[in-house]
Amino acid sequence: MAASSILDGVRILDMTSVIFGPYCTATLAEMGADVIKIEPPTGDEIRRVGRPAKTRGMGPAHITLNRGKRSVVWDLKSARGKASLLRLLGRCDVFIHNLRREAIVRLGLDYDALRAIHPRLVYVHCTGFGEGGPYASKPAYDDIIQAASGAASLLPRADGQPAPRFLPMAIADKVAGLHATYAVLGALLHRERAGQGQAVEVPMFESFTHFLLQEHIYGRAFVPPVEEAGYPRQLDPQRQPLKCLDGYVAVAPYTDERWVRFFDVTGHSDFLVREKLSSARDRFHALDRMYAEMARIVAEKPLRYWLSLFSECDIPASEVKDLDAVFTDPHLAAVGFFERRTHPSEGDYLQMRPPVRFHGAPAAEVRAAPHLGEHSDEIDAWLEEP
Repeated sequence: MAASSILDGVRILDMTSVIFGPYCTATLAEMGADVIKIEPPTGDEIRRVGRPAKTRGMGPAHITLNRGKRSVVWDLKSARGKASLLRLLGRCDVFIHNLRREAIVRLGLDYDALRAIHPRLVYVHCTGFGEGGPYASKPAYDDIIQAASGAASLLPRADGQPAPRFLPMAIADKVAGLHATYAVLGALLHRERAGQGQAVEVPMFESFTHFLLQEHIYGRAFVPPVEEAGYPRQLDPQRQPLKCLDGYVAVAPYTDERWVRFFDVTGHSDFLVREKLSSARDRFHALDRMYAEMARIVAEKPLRYWLSLFSECDIPASEVKDLDAVFTDPHLAAVGFFERRTHPSEGDYLQMRPPVRFHGAPAAEVRAAPHLGEHSDEIDAWLEEP
């Protein structure tokens, strides 16, 4: 008997949009779950973001975030659409959505209503802010969460430029999507043990703040606080990529032993003597001076010299690459991270291999991102079967 993928046999009804929820359900699809995405007639708006003129409606984010899913278009405000949805829910293990509570109640799809007809259902609500707080009904996007969580204040604290700035990625959406992924898996495990489903709330604000403050809670971890929030090592303005003769290199000695080794192998151990940094404690409190000296040293020689030396001496280092250079990275090539595939209508595209490998189960075959409503007839016919 052939082995099954990790989530083979798990069926998920997905009513999420944009990035937060779709990143979660794409990750679950990569593990073998059958994800059926319910979309409005206009489709998930992420379909259109960055769409080239030649395509049939597939922007690059849609190709990535909605891979592995089947797309169904139903009018949930009609009796027929609502009936189809309820029949489909009866055959699903998980229902995940990101509608606001008021909207989902109006549709009659809140947890209390569905639990009565499907007590084993895992019901996951991807929301901006958790219930019980004053922000509960507010809409949320990545920018809003970066602002509210304090993330937009980090770059100014590191570089001294006073204007708050966003980290240039949809980091809050994606972090919350990973929280939603483990929430689904945890709830499925609970169902197997307890025999019943449950409601799960995954609020983006709390999820991202929890992620952000793992180290940045810093002195506020104690009561009363012993220092302000903000992990000094991460906020040190000297802790940046270093300019060498022909490019930039990131060097991370990190441990005290490696810092000492760095000055030794570069021929500058006299710096530690001159600065009276004879103990690990002294060096820890002088990281800013050591970073500054490291920058001065690295500026004297070319990138390949440093990468070779640091590799030989086991000092973590990497070339600072442009985004486009990542696509030719030799390590990613060796592990098959990027796979060239052909979409039936969109032509060739790159698919990223799931980063997590389950060595005791085969990888799931991930279908290409669907066209809007591509599987409506297929799902309708299946639901008519006894």
